[in-house]
Amino acid sequence: MTVSDALWRYTDPGSGSVSLIVETPAGTHVRRIPPAMPLPADVEAGIGAEKAAHTAAATWGLPDFVFQSSLTRKGSGQRELGDRLLLSGSRGAVVQIKSRTVKPKGDAEERAWIQKVTKKAMSQAKGTVRMLRLQAAEMVNGRGTTLSVAGDAYEWMAVSLLDHDQVPDAMVPTFEPIGMPALTLTRRDWDFLFDQLRSTTAVLDYLFRVAEAPPIALGDEPVRYYELAAADAAAPPVDIDTELVGPGGRRFSTPLLPQVPAGAGQTNAHLVIRYVLEDVATSMLRDEISESDRLTVLADLDRLPVGMREEWGQLLLGMLDDVEEAPDGHVMWRSRRQLHQEAAGDRQMLFVCATRFDKYVEASFGSYVMLRHHQVGERTGQPDSLCSLGVLLTPNHSGNRPWDTTLVRVLGHSQLTSEQVAEFEQLWPQSGNA
Repeated sequence: MTVSDALWRYTDPGSGSVSLIVETPAGTHVRRIPPAMPLPADVEAGIGAEKAAHTAAATWGLPDFVFQSSLTRKGSGQRELGDRLLLSGSRGAVVQIKSRTVKPKGDAEERAWIQKVTKKAMSQAKGTVRMLRLQAAEMVNGRGTTLSVAGDAYEWMAVSLLDHDQVPDAMVPTFEPIGMPALTLTRRDWDFLFDQLRSTTAVLDYLFRVAEAPPIALGDEPVRYYELAAADAAAPPVDIDTELVGPGGRRFSTPLLPQVPAGAGQTNAHLVIRYVLEDVATSMLRDEISESDRLTVLADLDRLPVGMREEWGQLLLGMLDDVEEAPDGHVMWRSRRQLHQEAAGDRQMLFVCATRFDKYVEASFGSYVMLRHHQVGERTGQPDSLCSLGVLLTPNHSGNRPWDTTLVRVLGHSQLTSEQVAEFEQLWPQSGNA
């Protein structure tokens, strides 16, 4: 069946998989979308659907961003707050999962059931946000850590997630507005988005984006994704002043939605960023950083555009190889940074590799991040809205891990004195985009 001028879809009735055939500027791309992840066999279907949705988000995204439901008191009883929550940065999604636990009937009966549970899901999501705004709740994420979730701290949306083996064709559930963005997905749609993007932050951004668009039939989310991805690829790059990062800056443009799945390249370099995220997540647990601060840092790092992660992973691996060539007793530095301008404020990401880790290297790295943060803040004229995240990788020769990860985050005005700026500029003269 032809879906659009650049997209064809084929459904295999035997396996239940769907293949999308996409014409891209690089040629024809075939994206096979398998059925949703199997349900665990040791629990009933409804609980199994919640667990499977959680597993998909925690495996392809980051477990730190997906939260289990929590109970709160309402009157003399208790109320469940969402089946699952996705939280990253300032955005949150209440996910209500509805599973068809009996053998499907005719199309008319299934349409009526889907319509009924969708309305219920939206009402439950609205109630969850209302309760969280009245009183914060302690919620546990996939890493096993607890966060106090206050409703007013997030921009919310609702997702009604349907576990159903035989959704009638062209089924578009309807519901009354609930005062926040909302949309419906099948579990296949959900799994596809996390597998395609491999970033919870990117998935949340996509969900907010399409929640404001006209509703589509259940099961057609991959089609909409590729139509939006094609539009992103054809859009002209945003103009940006490359001199904001200093001499040697260059513009790099990548679509918000990649047409090729994350990690589908010839190497596994995209995994480098995931490994760095895992390093940061676990090391900050050991350092007893507050859970709120830990998740803020992870969300900042997870904002690295999906389409850039393969290239940045290859770059970091090359930089690590380079710094190991330093003569004995010397330290070699390699660095690359990126500035992303957005409505919420400018974000600078700095990746640095050094020959070894010691107190001198740690202090020098901190001064580098502070100086580049100060310089970009001065050039943009908006230092208070700038966030800089510096990641240092140093080779580890223990055999247990390939590198050690150190992180520095700076937000707002740098507070550097003129003397400190002069001292740091001598240590870190600007060359290229370092």
